[in-house]
Amino acid sequence: MQKVVSYLKPYRWAMGIAWMLMLVELVVELWHPMFMANIIDEGILKQDLNAVMKWGGIMVGMSLLGFIAGITNSFFSAHASQGFGFDVRSSVFKKVQSFSFNNLAQFQTSSLITRLTNDITQIQNTLFMSLRVALRNPLLIIGGVTMAFFVNAKLALILVIPIPILVFALIWMMRKTGKLFRLVQDKLDKVNNVMQENLTSIRLIKAFIRRNFEEKRFGTANEDLRNQTAKTLRLVELLGPLLLFIMNLAILFILWFAATDVHQSRMNVGEVVAMVNYGFRITMALSMLSWIIMAFSRGFASSARITEVLATSVDLEDDESTSSDRKIQNGKVEFHNVYFKYPGTDQHVLQNISFTANAGETIAVMGATGAGKSVLFQLIPRLYDVNEGQIKIDGQDIKKMTLHSLRKQIGFVPQESILFTGSVESNIAWGKEEASHEEMMTSTKDAQIHETIQRLPKGYETKVGQKGVNLSGGQKQRLSIARALVRTPKLLFLDDSTSALDMKTETKLLSALEKYDSTIFIITQKITTAMKTDQILLLDEGKLVACGNHETLIRTSPLYQKIYHSQFTKGGIADGQ
Repeated sequence: MQKVVSYLKPYRWAMGIAWMLMLVELVVELWHPMFMANIIDEGILKQDLNAVMKWGGIMVGMSLLGFIAGITNSFFSAHASQGFGFDVRSSVFKKVQSFSFNNLAQFQTSSLITRLTNDITQIQNTLFMSLRVALRNPLLIIGGVTMAFFVNAKLALILVIPIPILVFALIWMMRKTGKLFRLVQDKLDKVNNVMQENLTSIRLIKAFIRRNFEEKRFGTANEDLRNQTAKTLRLVELLGPLLLFIMNLAILFILWFAATDVHQSRMNVGEVVAMVNYGFRITMALSMLSWIIMAFSRGFASSARITEVLATSVDLEDDESTSSDRKIQNGKVEFHNVYFKYPGTDQHVLQNISFTANAGETIAVMGATGAGKSVLFQLIPRLYDVNEGQIKIDGQDIKKMTLHSLRKQIGFVPQESILFTGSVESNIAWGKEEASHEEMMTSTKDAQIHETIQRLPKGYETKVGQKGVNLSGGQKQRLSIARALVRTPKLLFLDDSTSALDMKTETKLLSALEKYDSTIFIITQKITTAMKTDQILLLDEGKLVACGNHETLIRTSPLYQKIYHSQFTKGGIADGQ
């Protein structure tokens, strides 16, 4: 909570002005019943038009002052709340960008989206309400009771008696609804999660005719959200009628006792009108408090969820001894007795991995699903850190380099080709912002995608849909490779990134990569690809069971022989190629 509140500091002056203007509105509102009483007692009952004009003019002038104060208050309240929301949203997004893979695993994507949108909006609205009306209502209750005592102390006691009971009920309601609104936000997370999965997988859903199943799944999550929200709002709604009932009873008692006093000339009619007016204003202020409490309860619940993100400790950061300008000169990669397991698990994904990839070599990484191939890739750019052992580049521990410097010199093509909404050119420039058009063309030619781009409606300016929806799997893979090549990296990682390419295109690609002064790692299941590399790393259940070139492994590794024969004997994959 304190972390979120700290973002209010730049807007203290705007908040102060807003509260001062709110006090002006409050003073105007508190004096209106007194002016009305004077108009009745001194003007209407005495048939004195001058008194009516006098007090009526004062009322109009004060009303105009209150109107101007209210409009100006809204301006400063909006400035503070919108600026606060902007700052918090920016900080949360920046925090998420700094997360390691381990940190990201603590939050669902849909939950982070909800926190960045709905939760921050709730806090933003709560701040606006606090500057506009939230403080005004309790002050209006206190001020109304005080002014009522100036009018008639005996009748004012009738207003005072129920207020402590109602305040106690409001405090209980705030505590109760705070927990309930936290559950509402959690249910909203689940709805967003179902929607996100559905929209990103809509083609698969249609292909497998799973529309009815998905509708039921969404319906269940949506119903849970509706039920939890309705349960919470019903509790809040109970308070409003209770407040009105008790306060209206108080006003009825005031009228009952006031009738006798007026009849016996112990009280003026204007005083009765003022008392009733104050009673109604206090009643409306108490009624508004139930909605203010609801807003604050939602705001506190959302604030706690935002704080969870901001307070999360990033477990992968630069050490003080790191050097930001350390360059990768050759690209020699060494693993020394490396062990790794995912945070929160006991089983090692990689065990005692040791090998050396010399500068300029092409390394194929092979193994069954779950053998640890992708994790091995992710350790080198420090997307995860090793649990034991050491990884060196050019003889230096990678932890001696800043994350920015290390990753900037690496070209990484993930297993899933991810493209962003924008032009083809902007997607390539995503790998190197300052890349010239000539550099982009060179990378696309080497990635075997240049001719395809030229055939697109607007060439390099053609818009790419979300996640490359208007491109084929092979086109997305090659565009992802071009994005990595444009930065001419010293280390290039292709995580099964040629699976959608035919043999001819893949051969051309691998041949084009030879001119790059890079150490290249390729995760592949194709023996034909592995045969063309300088070294093959064969993983099995997290262990490096064989290491060497094709000729060495075909003689010495039973597992490699098994893979080879499965692809090159009758019925194997390569048999029909």
